[in-house]
Amino acid sequence: MRLFGLIGYPLTHSFSEKYFNDKFEKENIQDVKYKIFPIHSVSEFPEILKSNTNIFGFNITSPYKQSVIPYLDETNIIAAEIHAVNVVKVIRKNQNIKLIGYNTDVYGFQKSLKIKLSPEVKSALILGTGGAAKAVSAALRNLGINYKFVSRTNKPDSQSLNYNSLNEELFRKNLLIINASPVGIFPDVNQKPDIPYEYLTENHHLFDLIYNPEKTQFLFEGEKRKAIIQNGLQMLYFQADKAWEIFNS
Repeated sequence: MRLFGLIGYPLTHSFSEKYFNDKFEKENIQDVKYKIFPIHSVSEFPEILKSNTNIFGFNITSPYKQSVIPYLDETNIIAAEIHAVNVVKVIRKNQNIKLIGYNTDVYGFQKSLKIKLSPEVKSALILGTGGAAKAVSAALRNLGINYKFVSRTNKPDSQSLNYNSLNEELFRKNLLIINASPVGIFPDVNQKPDIPYEYLTENHHLFDLIYNPEKTQFLFEGEKRKAIIQNGLQMLYFQADKAWEIFNS
């Protein structure tokens, strides 16, 4: 039986385990199983490989999308560009193992965003600066959309803004706002990014990479002002299907 799995911590509300096992059942995919590996340190990764000789691929989630890279033999162009991996393909040949890292977040976000993206959107604000934010920025570059990162720290960088610097003028120029931070994720569902929501209009598009809860406080604020809103669930479907394609290529 081929085994696939998810590495991260914590994994209490994993999307991937249910999604893949349901997929295997619905599509009658035989001799395959998906399970979660909640590890406290990325240093436990080699032991999982060693003790599960039938494993052929992993999805990688927070907080290991960057720290897993030194354990890999190579990464594809996109993963190397943004220095974040969320899929690892395990190639087994005789007694040898080769690990290749990929990033399907870029693909998933870009495909999901395009469903509701208005041609009026020319520039965006990305809330957060981690691995997810880097995937978002790569997708925006592919789409020809300018962007700036928004973080809590002051960075001497033309691509970065501080939350305190956000104002009405910036909101007029940036009609797309993406929450690529964990603020508002379950169980902290009453939290929301600290931005001036009063400047949102019906011309804005708010995208939250979070999918649990289905509608975050960030999205509620946009909905109240008749903005377009999207959560990260469709993105997860797209990136999961892409991961399965990679595992079987």
